[in-house]
Amino acid sequence: MRKEYLAFFSSLFVSRLADQILLFLVPLIVFQSTGSAAWAGLAFFIESLPRYLAFPVCGALCDKYSPVKVLHISQVYRALACVLAMALYGVFGGIGWVIALSALCGVLTTQGLMAREVLLPHIFSDYSYTKTLSYSQIADQAGLVLGPLVAALLLELCAWHWVVLWVAGLFLLADLGMRVWQRHNHTPLESFDQHRDIWLQPLRIALRHIGEQPRLQKIITLAVGVNLIIGVTLATSAAMVIGQYSASKDDYASLQAVGALVTIGILLLLARVTLPLRVLGLVAYLMIGGGAFICALSPGLSGYVLGFLLIVGFDKMFNVYIRSLRQQVIPTRDFGKTVGVLTLLNNLSQPLAGLLVALLATPWGTQRVILALAGLCALIGLGALWRFGGVARPERG
Repeated sequence: MRKEYLAFFSSLFVSRLADQILLFLVPLIVFQSTGSAAWAGLAFFIESLPRYLAFPVCGALCDKYSPVKVLHISQVYRALACVLAMALYGVFGGIGWVIALSALCGVLTTQGLMAREVLLPHIFSDYSYTKTLSYSQIADQAGLVLGPLVAALLLELCAWHWVVLWVAGLFLLADLGMRVWQRHNHTPLESFDQHRDIWLQPLRIALRHIGEQPRLQKIITLAVGVNLIIGVTLATSAAMVIGQYSASKDDYASLQAVGALVTIGILLLLARVTLPLRVLGLVAYLMIGGGAFICALSPGLSGYVLGFLLIVGFDKMFNVYIRSLRQQVIPTRDFGKTVGVLTLLNNLSQPLAGLLVALLATPWGTQRVILALAGLCALIGLGALWRFGGVARPERG
């Protein structure tokens, strides 16, 4: 792999590692502090909603300004936010600072994700787009593998607020990797004249593309179903593993790491084997929905682990499917703004799932909430099959 490619993917890995440590810390700290799955679900809702609401504006910014500059700002400001939040924690105390930090870093993470999304189709001329996506997802998943393990190790060595300061250093290291990539990369990036407005006009353009493209409507529908399951899994996994099944936080970290390893195996396969997008979408949706039913109905930890691995393992396969399809459909000049709105619509069901856990986990029980959302996912899939005639087909040519 060329030096600039390695620097780019390394920066992606380190940035994801830092972000994943924060995502791991928040529900764990809240659950350990309160002993409540409902409070953990509410914390997940608070930390995840801003990162999804920010997608349309961040997408428009990446069309209007240099995505490389946007990416640098994302990483440096996340590091500064970590330091500031821990300074405030030192003065005032309370776990609310880490939740607020995660929400702010979520918005800046969205900014970085959109910048990379705009860059990826244009800077790896040696690779097909599907192969590029697979390698980028592998770097992303490597961060997911090590994130929980590094977080658990650091929590054994120091208090959680010191872990957050380590995260600040990782964000700065990720920015250094991007600067190395920028120094060696000589691929010109195409730019387009954009409207000065980054609010209403980009939104109108994005909604017009979505309204005119049934394939975009289809992947939004399917992604809503998938992200209900991803959301409820992220919001309840700590409560299920540590609370329901009486495992330790190290077991919880290990489960997260194994899930990411399974995903890397699937992505390595996708990087080497060409499968029709229709097959990718169908298989991924069925496996994620099936995993949710297994998690909801399992009486023991082993069954929950199987369901969890199906959900997280095939999530990135579904991600490759929708990203490949939208790359074929969306015009380059409007790519960032359209993907921003598309991603917002795709992912709003994740924080909604966290909110439902917060509202229903106490009266219903966590597994019944998972079962209800698994049933809803199945209904959404059947509705998409009836409305659109199957999983979306790519354009030819």
